[in-house]
Amino acid sequence: MHIVTKRLSKTGLSTEVKKLVDQNSLLTLALIAEDRTRSRHRFTTVEGEEINLQLQRGTVLREGDILADEHDWAIAIVVAKPEPVVTVTAKHPLEFLRAAYHLGNRHISLEITETYLRLTPDSVLEDMVLQMGLTVNHETQPFQPESGAYHHHHDH
Repeated sequence: MHIVTKRLSKTGLSTEVKKLVDQNSLLTLALIAEDRTRSRHRFTTVEGEEINLQLQRGTVLREGDILADEHDWAIAIVVAKPEPVVTVTAKHPLEFLRAAYHLGNRHISLEITETYLRLTPDSVLEDMVLQMGLTVNHETQPFQPESGAYHHHHDH
């Protein structure tokens, strides 16, 4: 079992770690959005190896994060695992902004891009955006919600 205690800075990776990433020599830890908020948990990598996360409490992992042990030895790269989601699109920018505003007021996990909003399935919220005139599609996609206005993504 690998014990992960650090998330390495993507911008400050050593040449050695960059080579591992380029050669796909790291283990792949594919996690759904909710699991990427767990800083202390055991997971199994795509390759079948066990990883025990012992990260600083409150750490939220993002796609592409490099996980390392206490000696800064890179072990795995984080991948956003596809999961059931609802993707919301609009014909007009104002509809899109209204939907983002109303969904944001519900304090839900929400992925915001230039062309779509994405959330976990919720029939009440789906009905709300449909009544606003937006399009709703059920998909299985990687879900990468916003971290929140007061959350900072620290690289250690």
